[in-house]
Amino acid sequence: MAVEAYCVKCKAKKEMVDAKEELMKNGRPMMKGKCPVCGTVMCKILPSKK
Repeated sequence: MAVEAYCVKCKAKKEMVDAKEELMKNGRPMMKGKCPVCGTVMCKILPSKK
């Protein structure tokens, strides 16, 4: 699954590598992966499932 997120280090939107869905402490879903250029952890908050 190709997910785009903002990389804080590169200051640009990139496609995440090794993206997987996780739950935050408050129960909201998010995608977590790595930047293909610098390897920084990237996160994208997803809409909550109701």
